[in-house]
Amino acid sequence: MAEQVIASAKKAGLSIATAESITGGALASALIAVDGASEVILGGVVAYQDRIKEQLLGVSPALIANQTAVDAEVAAQMAEGVRGKFSKSTGKDPAYVIGLSTTGVAGPASVSERKPGEVFIAISSNQGVTVYSENFQGSRNEIRALTCNRALEILREHLA
Repeated sequence: MAEQVIASAKKAGLSIATAESITGGALASALIAVDGASEVILGGVVAYQDRIKEQLLGVSPALIANQTAVDAEVAAQMAEGVRGKFSKSTGKDPAYVIGLSTTGVAGPASVSERKPGEVFIAISSNQGVTVYSENFQGSRNEIRALTCNRALEILREHLA
């Protein structure tokens, strides 16, 4: 699936930046494993702690305080933040950059009322921001892998 994403983005002249929490860099790693990824992937931010989401990606501290970091709007702000940051840093026109983010609870427990497997994936592009809500079952690593695969599916569908 990552191969299809890279090929489609390359054909469309688009670049991709990732902002990952629950996937911890696995999404960027899956994309970078593809030959030719350097023509498409700008980079990524692993924003595991809340203050990194706030300081590097511009996520609202009040939002995190009120909703926790496992929230649809947090995912949206992460995707928009990484898209803006990498567009500015590379001089790329934001119209040609896609931001993709992941946040959720992998388990086995949660510090909030959120349940393991509750995940939000957001995509930000010149078409706007869309957030996907998922509920996965499995172990911590299975939930993380399912999140990564679903994020790649979302990106592939967006590029189609």
